[in-house]
Amino acid sequence: MTSSLIRGRPRRATAHIRIQVAHAVLGAVAGVLWLVLPVMTADAQDPVPVAPAGAVAGAAAPQQGGTSTADLVLPLVAGVTAVVLAGYGWLRRTRRARTRTTPGIVSAVPPAPTPADFERQARAALVLADDCVRTSREELSFVQERFPRPDTEGFAHALRAAETELSAACAIWRRYEQGVPADAAARRQALVGVIGRCAEAGRRLDAEAAELDLLRGLEGPGLDGALDVAEGRFRELAGRTVTAQDLLAALGERYAPSALDPVTGYVEQAKDRLVFATARLNEARQAADRTDGERAARHLRAAEGAVAQAGILISGVERLAAELAEAARLLPATLTGAEAELAAARNEGARKPLTSGELHARLSHADTVLAVVRDEMIPGPCDPLDALHRVTRAVRRLEDGRAGVVAAAALLVARGSVAGAEEFIAVHRGAVGPTARVRLAEAVRELAAGDTDRAGTAAREARELSERDVRTHGTPRPAAAQDTPGLTGALLGGVLLADAGTGTSPASYGGPETRDRRRTEP
Repeated sequence: MTSSLIRGRPRRATAHIRIQVAHAVLGAVAGVLWLVLPVMTADAQDPVPVAPAGAVAGAAAPQQGGTSTADLVLPLVAGVTAVVLAGYGWLRRTRRARTRTTPGIVSAVPPAPTPADFERQARAALVLADDCVRTSREELSFVQERFPRPDTEGFAHALRAAETELSAACAIWRRYEQGVPADAAARRQALVGVIGRCAEAGRRLDAEAAELDLLRGLEGPGLDGALDVAEGRFRELAGRTVTAQDLLAALGERYAPSALDPVTGYVEQAKDRLVFATARLNEARQAADRTDGERAARHLRAAEGAVAQAGILISGVERLAAELAEAARLLPATLTGAEAELAAARNEGARKPLTSGELHARLSHADTVLAVVRDEMIPGPCDPLDALHRVTRAVRRLEDGRAGVVAAAALLVARGSVAGAEEFIAVHRGAVGPTARVRLAEAVRELAAGDTDRAGTAAREARELSERDVRTHGTPRPAAAQDTPGLTGALLGGVLLADAGTGTSPASYGGPETRDRRRTEP
């Protein structure tokens, strides 16, 4: 549908132009008639009235023989004047239209987007779609905890469909980053595909948002039950947070400091999210007591988002502790298995697609890596996950198929890297850009395909890129942060929308059109 701005202004502008043209034509016609009329009169055969005798007759005598000079010049001057005036009016109008500051003629055909415009749109679409998927996943977890599975299956199906569309968009963008396709027109179509896939992901979630609100009934009789679920999960996480803090202290004594780097600050961030959730749950209860369902639902959604992210952070600490223990158990057997594969590679060197020099260099490198790892295990605490990563990588460079314990170690390392990147992006998504998210999606695809090497590499890149984004973004400090504990972390984590300076607009299940439906004006 064409907007009123585009419909109205061109017609008014056209009317002005028609008036100017009409003036010009009218002046030209008048001039031509003035030129032709005396000639027509001179050639006519009708008798000319006799002039009176005397001085007047003598003065009129010269005109009886033909047309005077004045009869020819005056019409010509009038015609030229009309044309000049019309041209001057047109030039003045054109110059005024070029320099005006108020809206003028709006072209019905917008300028064609440039490749840079498409890239900006694609990047923004990827971030928005990923945020919508993550927020919807968090809220759906509370809904599934309260309602039976048949009641929530439609929402879960929409979420899975949105995840599929987003994954496809990330795959297209990743190939685009790698220069595929090379043709300019095909690259433009690839960007259009990214934007379209992201839009479809959002549409899937938008279509179910109203139905989910109806099921939850947060502004009516369903509020008390939803508050009970959120408060129950909050109490559970409060206890797990204390345990996680003690667990980190024990891990610090058992392993090298680098082993705990992936979860540095996680317990403190979890506490911050729980402080924010405490205030929001209290606000929700008070609003419920005043029968202000809309305000209660808004505060409840903010509390749910904070509780969900606190759970991600504490689960990250618990996951790392389990992976470190498993890695420490696997490390001796992995070293033995790697040495066996090195021996087999030496015996079968003639059948490998490497020159003797290349094979010798890689075998020497692998021997060095294994020796260094064994030396690190002797004096004291080490980082078993990093040790496994180095050992499995050294074996991989031999271009030999890994099996047994070495393959199991590679899978453990890759899964840990993917999970660590996922957790970090989830709780910092207010600052993380599209590149890190696309790398994470690539890591998930490669892990599902069984390529642990590529999965681990992509996951580590995603983590590094996301950490860089957070450092570049800085810590948001809205004016309301002094009065609302935990607000800064909630904005950084995407619990609240980034432009919600007052901290009253939580993100909800849905796509771009519905995720901020509980927004209030500052």
